[in-house]
Amino acid sequence: MTRLTKRILVLIAGWSFILLGIVGVFVPILQGVLFLLVGLIILSSEYVWAHHLLSKIRERFPKLGRTADQATEKATAWLRRISGQPKAD
Repeated sequence: MTRLTKRILVLIAGWSFILLGIVGVFVPILQGVLFLLVGLIILSSEYVWAHHLLSKIRERFPKLGRTADQATEKATAWLRRISGQPKAD
């Protein structure tokens, strides 16, 4: 997978979760805050503003920050398995 393709896929996934989160704030069936958080985690690898916003959320809500860190580790491991990259120690 080329670097540009990976970046495009990350941006599409991140913005899709952000849009789902915005819709989820108004529709009671979707978990809006959860989708917004997942979108921020994905976009934080590409955008500085998303990284800073995620850092502020982690400072304000430490338990949510720990949960986000665990989710990030799982997502990274999952992406490595899919792309066939060796585990980084």
